[in-house]
Amino acid sequence: MIDVIVLALVLAMIQIWLLPMLMDMGNLSYLLSSRDEPAQDSVMLARTKRAAVNLQESLPAFLALAILGLIYEVDMVLVASIWLALRAAYIPLYVFNITHIRSVIWVVATGCLICMAVMLVGAI
Repeated sequence: MIDVIVLALVLAMIQIWLLPMLMDMGNLSYLLSSRDEPAQDSVMLARTKRAAVNLQESLPAFLALAILGLIYEVDMVLVASIWLALRAAYIPLYVFNITHIRSVIWVVATGCLICMAVMLVGAI
Protein backbone atom coordinates (compact mmCIF):
# COMPACT_ATOMS: atom_id res chain seq x y z
CA MET A 1 0.00 0.00 0.00
CA ILE A 2 2.90 2.34 0.67
CA ASP A 3 3.90 2.00 -2.99
CA VAL A 4 0.43 3.08 -4.12
CA ILE A 5 0.48 6.06 -1.75
CA VAL A 6 3.89 7.15 -3.06
CA LEU A 7 2.72 6.73 -6.67
CA ALA A 8 -0.38 8.81 -5.90
CA LEU A 9 1.86 11.58 -4.59
CA VAL A 10 4.06 11.30 -7.70
CA LEU A 11 0.93 11.59 -9.84
CA ALA A 12 -0.05 14.69 -7.87
CA MET A 13 3.36 16.29 -8.45
CA ILE A 14 3.17 15.53 -12.16
CA GLN A 15 -0.39 16.73 -12.55
CA ILE A 16 -0.28 19.78 -10.28
CA TRP A 17 3.21 21.06 -11.04
CA LEU A 18 5.01 19.39 -13.97
CA LEU A 19 2.29 19.25 -16.64
CA PRO A 20 1.13 22.86 -16.22
CA MET A 21 4.74 24.05 -16.18
CA LEU A 22 5.61 22.16 -19.36
CA MET A 23 2.43 23.32 -21.09
CA ASP A 24 3.16 26.94 -20.15
CA MET A 25 6.70 27.10 -21.57
CA GLY A 26 5.35 29.30 -24.38
CA ASN A 27 4.71 31.96 -21.74
CA LEU A 28 8.36 32.07 -20.71
CA SER A 29 8.48 35.85 -21.10
CA TYR A 30 5.51 36.11 -18.73
CA LEU A 31 7.16 33.76 -16.23
CA LEU A 32 10.25 35.99 -16.24
CA SER A 33 8.22 39.20 -15.91
CA SER A 34 6.83 40.96 -12.84
CA ARG A 35 3.48 39.18 -13.51
CA ASP A 36 1.38 42.29 -12.94
CA GLU A 37 -1.42 40.89 -15.09
CA PRO A 38 -2.54 37.24 -15.22
CA ALA A 39 -1.27 35.23 -18.18
CA GLN A 40 -3.67 34.05 -20.82
CA ASP A 41 -3.85 30.25 -20.58
CA SER A 42 -4.41 28.07 -23.61
CA VAL A 43 -7.55 25.93 -23.57
CA MET A 44 -5.52 22.79 -22.89
CA LEU A 45 -3.52 24.43 -20.11
CA ALA A 46 -6.75 25.63 -18.49
CA ARG A 47 -8.14 22.09 -18.69
CA THR A 48 -4.92 20.71 -17.21
CA LYS A 49 -5.22 23.11 -14.29
CA ARG A 50 -8.88 22.19 -13.73
CA ALA A 51 -8.01 18.49 -13.77
CA ALA A 52 -5.33 19.21 -11.16
CA VAL A 53 -7.88 20.99 -8.97
CA ASN A 54 -10.14 17.95 -9.31
CA LEU A 55 -7.33 15.69 -8.11
CA GLN A 56 -6.66 18.02 -5.18
CA GLU A 57 -10.29 17.55 -4.13
CA SER A 58 -10.09 13.74 -3.97
CA LEU A 59 -6.44 13.15 -3.04
CA PRO A 60 -6.86 14.02 0.68
CA ALA A 61 -9.69 11.48 1.02
CA PHE A 62 -7.62 8.85 -0.78
CA LEU A 63 -4.57 9.48 1.39
CA ALA A 64 -6.61 9.40 4.60
CA LEU A 65 -8.31 6.14 3.62
CA ALA A 66 -5.06 4.55 2.46
CA ILE A 67 -3.20 5.49 5.64
CA LEU A 68 -6.08 4.27 7.81
CA GLY A 69 -5.97 1.04 5.82
CA LEU A 70 -2.31 0.68 6.76
CA ILE A 71 -2.99 1.45 10.42
CA TYR A 72 -5.90 -1.00 10.69
CA GLU A 73 -4.18 -3.54 8.40
CA VAL A 74 -7.01 -3.59 5.87
CA ASP A 75 -5.84 -4.91 2.49
CA MET A 76 -7.16 -2.41 -0.01
CA VAL A 77 -4.19 -2.35 -2.38
CA LEU A 78 -6.26 -3.51 -5.35
CA VAL A 79 -8.96 -0.86 -4.90
CA ALA A 80 -6.35 1.84 -4.24
CA SER A 81 -4.41 0.77 -7.35
CA ILE A 82 -7.57 0.95 -9.44
CA TRP A 83 -8.25 4.45 -8.07
CA LEU A 84 -4.70 5.49 -9.00
CA ALA A 85 -4.97 4.06 -12.53
CA LEU A 86 -8.32 5.77 -13.06
CA ARG A 87 -6.96 9.10 -11.84
CA ALA A 88 -3.99 8.76 -14.21
CA ALA A 89 -6.37 7.98 -17.09
CA TYR A 90 -8.53 10.97 -16.12
CA ILE A 91 -5.81 13.49 -17.00
CA PRO A 92 -5.65 13.02 -20.80
CA LEU A 93 -9.41 12.53 -20.98
CA TYR A 94 -9.93 15.92 -19.33
CA VAL A 95 -7.17 17.69 -21.27
CA PHE A 96 -8.44 16.40 -24.64
CA ASN A 97 -12.09 17.05 -23.69
CA ILE A 98 -13.33 13.46 -23.91
CA THR A 99 -16.27 14.22 -21.65
CA HIS A 100 -18.43 11.10 -21.40
CA ILE A 101 -15.62 8.65 -20.73
CA ARG A 102 -14.04 11.16 -18.37
CA SER A 103 -17.25 11.34 -16.36
CA VAL A 104 -17.46 7.55 -16.12
CA ILE A 105 -13.83 7.41 -14.98
CA TRP A 106 -14.54 10.03 -12.31
CA VAL A 107 -17.60 8.15 -11.02
CA VAL A 108 -15.74 4.84 -10.84
CA ALA A 109 -12.77 6.50 -9.09
CA THR A 110 -15.16 8.03 -6.57
CA GLY A 111 -16.69 4.58 -6.16
CA CYS A 112 -13.22 3.27 -5.31
CA LEU A 113 -12.98 5.82 -2.48
CA ILE A 114 -16.39 4.73 -1.20
CA CYS A 115 -15.32 1.09 -1.42
CA MET A 116 -12.17 1.86 0.57
CA ALA A 117 -14.27 3.58 3.24
CA VAL A 118 -16.66 0.62 3.43
CA MET A 119 -13.72 -1.78 3.73
CA LEU A 120 -12.41 0.26 6.65
CA VAL A 121 -15.77 0.43 8.40
CA GLY A 122 -16.16 -3.32 7.99
CA ALA A 123 -12.76 -3.93 9.57
CA ILE A 124 -13.14 -1.65 12.57
